[in-house]
Amino acid sequence: MTQPAPLPAPTGAAIGDAVDALRSARAAWRQRQSPARAAASFPSRGAIERIVLLLAGALYPRRLGEQRVAPAEEDRLVAAKLAAAFTELEREIGHELGYWQAEAQTAFAPDQAATIVRLFAASLGEIRRLIDSDVDAAFLGDPAAQSTDEILVCYPGAIASLHHRIAHPLYTLGAPIVARLISELANERTGIDIHPGATIGERFFIDHGTGVVIGETAVVGDGVRLYQHVTLGARSPLGAARHGPRDRYARHPVIGDDVVIYAGATILGRVTIGRGATIGGNVWLLRDVPPGGVVVQPEATLLAPAAGHALRDTLVAAEA
Repeated sequence: MTQPAPLPAPTGAAIGDAVDALRSARAAWRQRQSPARAAASFPSRGAIERIVLLLAGALYPRRLGEQRVAPAEEDRLVAAKLAAAFTELEREIGHELGYWQAEAQTAFAPDQAATIVRLFAASLGEIRRLIDSDVDAAFLGDPAAQSTDEILVCYPGAIASLHHRIAHPLYTLGAPIVARLISELANERTGIDIHPGATIGERFFIDHGTGVVIGETAVVGDGVRLYQHVTLGARSPLGAARHGPRDRYARHPVIGDDVVIYAGATILGRVTIGRGATIGGNVWLLRDVPPGGVVVQPEATLLAPAAGHALRDTLVAAEA
């Protein structure tokens, strides 16, 4: 079979023209930014991805650590991964603080990045406990699961949960950009978009998961189960209407303990879903639901064959 001729390499003139065009584009962009922000450093997406891999390996050395070690060697492996992760994390948080400092023209304490990392390190035991509770909830809730290890390594909901459990403490400690990068890595892998500011209780289970969206100020209780394409969102974008403090800082739903929300449900605004409530599929919900309440769409109508054929003919004729 004849191989296609190789494409000619770009000429020096073409590269030079591209460099000139990109320089102009950068200059135009930077003119629209504040000079301090344009010159400031910014956290690296690649570095954040490495940090998450190191932290996942430290949390689960024999499943996510990418190394097979004897039990006696686990602490050594965990220590090595944490040392590498914390070194990079402190540097990236330092870049973020430098970015905010340049914007606000306010000096941060020189050891602030190290303090954030130290406080984050103190939360790792709790992070591991919460992820374990999420994995256990998935195993109990999904009869297709063969083992908790399968869930930890393979299930999109568990992967998104792990990222959120890491991102949320960093968000609350004052590194929102680093935290947001972590949440977006999970979104890329799973199609599950959880803002790092969302507060989520233990035993959280997202079944299937694609298209789930959880907003910044959402509060999710213990033992909550969501299915795919569930949205816990705000009612309208800021700027579209007048907003008070509650609308700005408490824009998303509060979901009580042991609530189940089925596929395609959309819950908007600072509404409260009471403990043990069930929200059916494709429900559009803008109001509170009492504890134990059930909200469903009207049941679909089953037509007799003759009526079904007549309706189909009517629809076909309308489209013609």
